[in-house]
Amino acid sequence: MSSPSTDPSTDPSNEPSTGPGTDAPVDRRRWIALAVVLTASFMDLVDVTIVNIAMPSISHDLGASFSVLQWITEGYALAFAAGLITGGRLGDIYGRRRVFLLGMGGFTLASMLCGLAGDPHLLVAARVLQGGTAALMVPQVLAIVHSTFPAHERGKVFGMFGAIVGLGAVSGPILGALLTEWNILGLEWRPIFLVNLPVGIAGLILGRRFIAESKAENALKLDLVGVALATLGIVMFLYPLTQGRELGWPLWGFLLMGGSAVVLGLFVVYERYKKRKDGSPLVELSLFSVKSFAAGIGVQLAFGVLTGIYFLCWTLYMQLGLGWSALRSGLTGIPFSIAVSVTAGMSVQKLVPRFGRKVLQAGALVMAAGVLLYIWEADRYGADITSWQMALPLIVMGAGMGFVVAPLTDAVLAEVPREHAGSASGLINTTQQLGNAIGLGLVSVVFFGVLDEDAVARGRAATAFGDAYGNALWWVAGLLAVVFLLVFALPRHSRTEAPVADAAPAEKGEPIAA
Repeated sequence: MSSPSTDPSTDPSNEPSTGPGTDAPVDRRRWIALAVVLTASFMDLVDVTIVNIAMPSISHDLGASFSVLQWITEGYALAFAAGLITGGRLGDIYGRRRVFLLGMGGFTLASMLCGLAGDPHLLVAARVLQGGTAALMVPQVLAIVHSTFPAHERGKVFGMFGAIVGLGAVSGPILGALLTEWNILGLEWRPIFLVNLPVGIAGLILGRRFIAESKAENALKLDLVGVALATLGIVMFLYPLTQGRELGWPLWGFLLMGGSAVVLGLFVVYERYKKRKDGSPLVELSLFSVKSFAAGIGVQLAFGVLTGIYFLCWTLYMQLGLGWSALRSGLTGIPFSIAVSVTAGMSVQKLVPRFGRKVLQAGALVMAAGVLLYIWEADRYGADITSWQMALPLIVMGAGMGFVVAPLTDAVLAEVPREHAGSASGLINTTQQLGNAIGLGLVSVVFFGVLDEDAVARGRAATAFGDAYGNALWWVAGLLAVVFLLVFALPRHSRTEAPVADAAPAEKGEPIAA
């Protein structure tokens, strides 16, 4: 899933040179501006979670192959991850209001193109555009909040922000299910994208009028070469990984994946050069000399991968395997989302201050227990499993996830020097999105790679999809074990002063939703 993001440009030390963040009187219209940027965050969160639930309908209507279905979600995640840091820097340089409105306008246009797409490949292209424009829009949200509201009001505002994050995570699957089931005007899945049009247009009109412009006094320069090298290296790895099964795993695919390591090596070399040249690399490589940060990035990557695998496989299993409707599938996920929200708040407010990193490790173990419980239930009930029988393992998995995702960012940033806190925060968000894209790519191996298509053709889809889903869950359990071990490298307790208290509240209590 995508998440409200921070990057070097939103470091609170980068006070805006213009706008309400200065000594100018605070404009009462700031609350309308807040409503606009919170709506933008809500649109982004819902758009990620809403798509998974409509995948079977999209496949049936457009004749999309399994690999194309992966790219519908993977393309968005990859474009979003690649553009996050650059999007934030563009706001610092050219004005956060201007870039925010550009991103919102592009996101709205891309949503329209998604809703009108008559070909699966055009839908993938529109989703990539949607992810890229979201990368312009989302990083400005917290920066605009920081420049618009005085310090004494930010706590209340960030509380509202957290509520919107939770609401977006819970409502996305339900909204997607309802819009798909209602089949408004015979449009089937298309309203899940078209619903963004009136919201986006209203946001553009209100944002242009009520959001004050702000920039950073000392904005970092763009690193477009770094973005190009990193994106090329990642695509060289993900494209053959996603397409390889359908193409029979050709030799060129393995050569591309091997070549991706060379390109990413060139990226590291260039980033070191960029640091010496003007001090504004895309990635601050010196951060990885901090052991806890390097391990924390590993945790974020592993967690992103397992969520990318889990939620897509879960949706396909319920709808294509068990034959459940989109609405029933969406409602089945409610216990999971509620459990994430409850334990996320509990972990940050009560448990982490007392037990530190043990909360994250307990969360990984609890989530793994939920995965194993589900594997046992699936083996016992098979194709006759019900939503009620799924509820217990989903609650356990959701509870475990909440214990991990909410306190993770503070734990990763605990030993990062304050002057690099903004860069580190941006890299954490980017890594999470990148992990999600990699996980979606791995679905072709861990799910479709073991799916017995002959059994599906013979009318035994429930058994075939159930076996494939079970295999994916074992991968999820293995990744949770990796998370558990890597957490040992994090500090026992986060430092008392949060490194980016104003710049990165989004991760507190933020569920990664189905």
